[in-house]
Amino acid sequence: MENSSQSAQVPNGGENSRPIDKLTGFEVNERFERLSQKLDVFNRASWDEGIRSAKVREFFESYFTDLAKFRPVEGFTHRDFALRNASWYVADFTADMFEATDDRKEGFLDTYTMLRPGASVPPPEQTPERNASDVKRAAKFLGADLVGICELDERWVYTHNFSRMKLEEKPLALPEGLGWVVVIANEMDRGAIETVPSALSGSATGQGYSRDIIALLSLTAFIQNLGYRAVASLNDTALSIPLAIQAGLGEYGRHGLLITREFGPRVRIAKIFTDMPLVADKPASFGVRQFCEVCGKCARSCPPKAIPFGDPEEGPLTISNLKGVRKWTVEPEKCFKFWTNQGTDCSICIRVCPYNKDYSKLVYRIGRWLSGTGLRKLMAWLDDLLGYGKRRSPKSWWGRS
Repeated sequence: MENSSQSAQVPNGGENSRPIDKLTGFEVNERFERLSQKLDVFNRASWDEGIRSAKVREFFESYFTDLAKFRPVEGFTHRDFALRNASWYVADFTADMFEATDDRKEGFLDTYTMLRPGASVPPPEQTPERNASDVKRAAKFLGADLVGICELDERWVYTHNFSRMKLEEKPLALPEGLGWVVVIANEMDRGAIETVPSALSGSATGQGYSRDIIALLSLTAFIQNLGYRAVASLNDTALSIPLAIQAGLGEYGRHGLLITREFGPRVRIAKIFTDMPLVADKPASFGVRQFCEVCGKCARSCPPKAIPFGDPEEGPLTISNLKGVRKWTVEPEKCFKFWTNQGTDCSICIRVCPYNKDYSKLVYRIGRWLSGTGLRKLMAWLDDLLGYGKRRSPKSWWGRS
């Protein structure tokens, strides 16, 4: 599917809103426009003088450990950066493989191509129901914590990819006829997230991406080995959160993140576009929007005040936000500036989120259920009263006092 600038806007009128929006909570109107990947705040850091700075350069350079600026502050030592950058190794290595030769930053700006040819003919007598069951079983076996299926909704697909080498848009090379999306997610380490802000907490992000990639490429190979087309995608090509919500992995939170039943917002997402006949999952509903309306803990805890306090509103706040969608919208410039000022990514909103719990424990599963009832205000109050979401000492994570 090669998009030109003329295809950037979905046709006006009722076609912008679709029946699934009633289940996902997204309110899409006639002003809706798809995003170009060029407008992502991380890509703007390479061409937008309003974003570019010495701090931004230092932030990206810090992922090369010899260029990182260690500090004699707990959580920002050489050891912390060493682990953070090691956790990113799989993601960085695969992203850099074809950047110099083919102008492809796979997983972050482009889909993955590092796959062997699969089978040429699908097995006989496979039904969409059987395919969906097999894909989910394989996904869990191959390393995905969560997996769901939705139909491809092109509203969430970028209009163009972006070349950081040439600092310009390039065609989006997503083939026609891939009508289904398999969405997977993997848990980020809760203990490391509890140490945010710290370089150590960034290890949870890198580990989540690296685990995603292993499961993603393996599951893509499985689908191709069955004789179907499959395209593996991490952060590239399409907005992952709306697709994950449509695939039933969770609901949308005030902090602009996916909130899952199993891990709250503590996940990284990947997706596979395929022509394998499948059956879509239903979007989840366990009271997240209603709870976020009365909670606001992430907005109160956000140092740069990038998370909104009020009701969902129609964007955009900036050119990096979607137009024509009424939802809670984070200000990416404020968020990213805080990242670059502290020298590593921030997950404070994840740490403090009342849904960031260990749901293997019955007490938290009961609390999650109560948060979806008329007792939600009480549950938000109790979360603060009991001290959940407080920062953990990085030294204690390393097993030292």
